[in-house]
Amino acid sequence: MRERTADRLLIAVLAADAALLAVLELFYLPLRLDGLLLPRLQDAPAPISAVVAAVTTPLLVVVAARLTSRRLATVPLLVWLLTLLVLGVLGPGGDVVLLADWRTLLLLAAGALPGALALGGSLAPVTGRSR
Repeated sequence: MRERTADRLLIAVLAADAALLAVLELFYLPLRLDGLLLPRLQDAPAPISAVVAAVTTPLLVVVAARLTSRRLATVPLLVWLLTLLVLGVLGPGGDVVLLADWRTLLLLAAGALPGALALGGSLAPVTGRSR
């Protein structure tokens, strides 16, 4: 019983981390090299949030798989996707936050694909055979 409570608490913390990361990645998605926050380079898009998603989403899944039961490893990835889609479409105040260009696809792919691969690796059965 004590382990289940600890697992639930840890998954709740990892789910909150996933939701916060999704919010930050979504809000920094329109970032450009325009001289305000980043150096000026012809106002080129800077999809830094996609790089952050590619690193953090699989990391959350792997940590969830290692520290809790393997079936709970799906929670951070699902929370990240749900937060990204709900907040991106409904947005604060009813605004649509998702951009209608390649950066949105890059963010979704950079977070979901490595996260799904990490999830598949953590859910794969471990065999004791060696070649």
